[in-house]
Amino acid sequence: MAVLPALPKRFHGASVWALYALGLVPAAWGFYLGATGRLPGNAIKEFEHLLGIWAIRFLIATLAITPIRDLFAINWMRYRRALGLLAFWYALMHFSTYMVLDQYLNFPAILTDIARRPFITIGMAGFVMLIPLALTSNSWSIRRLGSRWNRLHKLVYVIAAAGVLHYAMSVKVVGPEQMAYLGLVAALLLWRLVRAPFNRRKRGAGPAASIGRAQTEARP
Repeated sequence: MAVLPALPKRFHGASVWALYALGLVPAAWGFYLGATGRLPGNAIKEFEHLLGIWAIRFLIATLAITPIRDLFAINWMRYRRALGLLAFWYALMHFSTYMVLDQYLNFPAILTDIARRPFITIGMAGFVMLIPLALTSNSWSIRRLGSRWNRLHKLVYVIAAAGVLHYAMSVKVVGPEQMAYLGLVAALLLWRLVRAPFNRRKRGAGPAASIGRAQTEARP
């Protein structure tokens, strides 16, 4: 299997910060378009929608890091924390836009929406679950929590499922885009179930395959 050339270690830190900078470009661009009247229709709703979509995209990218490493031997683990935090910041901006620009901090109306509209209930639940993951996305928390950190961060699968359900239920007709996100998250959840046996089989096949090649090469 062809392997992508590895980035020199001295550039790892800079590449992570570059990812943060690039990751915030869609939000900045969307805000600029809305502020200059270039977003079609209801600018607030369009901006809110854009932020939510990017939150889902970054969640999916975060979950895809491990399968990419397992299946293609491409190690982008150094970017997983940044992708997860970008997902959190986009989710925070998404709900802040809803509460401040859409609802004008009308908390009775917001609470009524959360209670009566299932897609908002699911979305808010996903966002609340995302908060402790963002707060513990640092080396100190990993050391402090130990094995509990891994159990806590498995919530990201539930959060991703909640995010795509929130999106699919928020539209009148579930189209190809919504189905694509639902399918991607379903595939990532399925991979979570089959990952351990797949990796065991791959580790077991590695030495056997090497021995078989050695025996073949040794034959006259």
